[in-house]
Amino acid sequence: MNDHSKLLDQLRIDRTVEAASRSTIWPWLLICGLLVAGAIGAYIRWSGDTPITVRSATARALNPETTAASVLDASGYVVARRQATVSSKVTGKVTEVLIEEGQAVRQGDVLARIDDSNARAQLALAQSQLQAARTQLTEINVQLAEAERQLRRTRELSDRQLVSDQALDSAQASVDGLKARLATTRSNVVVAERSVAVQQQQLDDTVVRAPFDGVITIKNAQPGEMISPLSAGGAGTRTGIGTLVDMRSLEVEVDVNENFINRVESGQKVTARLNAYPDWRIPAGVIAVIPTADRSKATVKVRIGLDVEDPRILPEMGVRVSFMDAAAQSPEPQAVGAGVLIPAEAVHDGEVFVIDAGHVERRAVVTGGSDGTDMIVMSGLRRGERVAIGALSELSDGAKVQVTD
Repeated sequence: MNDHSKLLDQLRIDRTVEAASRSTIWPWLLICGLLVAGAIGAYIRWSGDTPITVRSATARALNPETTAASVLDASGYVVARRQATVSSKVTGKVTEVLIEEGQAVRQGDVLARIDDSNARAQLALAQSQLQAARTQLTEINVQLAEAERQLRRTRELSDRQLVSDQALDSAQASVDGLKARLATTRSNVVVAERSVAVQQQQLDDTVVRAPFDGVITIKNAQPGEMISPLSAGGAGTRTGIGTLVDMRSLEVEVDVNENFINRVESGQKVTARLNAYPDWRIPAGVIAVIPTADRSKATVKVRIGLDVEDPRILPEMGVRVSFMDAAAQSPEPQAVGAGVLIPAEAVHDGEVFVIDAGHVERRAVVTGGSDGTDMIVMSGLRRGERVAIGALSELSDGAKVQVTD
């Protein structure tokens, strides 16, 4: 009996074990579900929902003058064809300096004054000598007039045989001698007048004046310093008051590699860009190609004239120029709006990515010339549309982007 009961107990199903196993499986199922959901979310995130950070540029209207392509780019500097280190003509001590850097001056304006005490003393001496010569001239004129009257009386008496011929000859000699002294004294007066003019010029030279209109760029001297037109060989002697630059004579000088100088000719149109203002296109033209080469650098110097005058253009500024191909220009200028201008880095394999509502659209474009910075787009893009700049290789049609400045 007992044996049968034990057998029946072995055949009975234990419900407590099944319940325990079920309570152990559910947490693992929950963890697996969360992992699958995370994987799906990561896939969705990395498959295009995460925006790609790019920069943007706006397509702007094309100026008809920029339709020509660049045949050569070069770098150079702004230089002034007319500038001078202003100095005095005489050596002396500076008593007054009336200029500062950045000051605009006109021709003839007083820039500085040199100690003029010695020059004034020399002028006073020359004026006294002139006065003495003129006084002597007046005295000789009076003596000559008296001698001529005496000669006339002697001649009348000689005609009447009342005086000897010797007396007549003596009166004539006196007149001739006074005439010779008069001529010498007149010459002395002229010499004295010229001496006064020289001393007056010496006095005027102690005042330093501007030789032409311009702007002071460097101030070299201070009151109390010695200044000389020539180097005196000492550290305490200046050779100039300051540097004056004629801002109307500014132009650009560039060194062109001699291998490409055949692309440059006199009168050729040029677009210049200052390094300080890279977005400012300055119309310019080639003035001349200097007919000599620098053997050490294998370059040829080219002078470029600027077509505009602007206070932003300063001497010694760095500038980049693009020599335009006149033959590539259309016979008839294109109308504004026929093309647009965008940064060259926005074009990738003949395509651009147009930004619209946080996404990009891949679009093929037809490009024209480039100056190395900007690209002319002749078709495929409208004025005002924004294009992506940056990680273009990571973009695809419809990709989500985030635009930064």
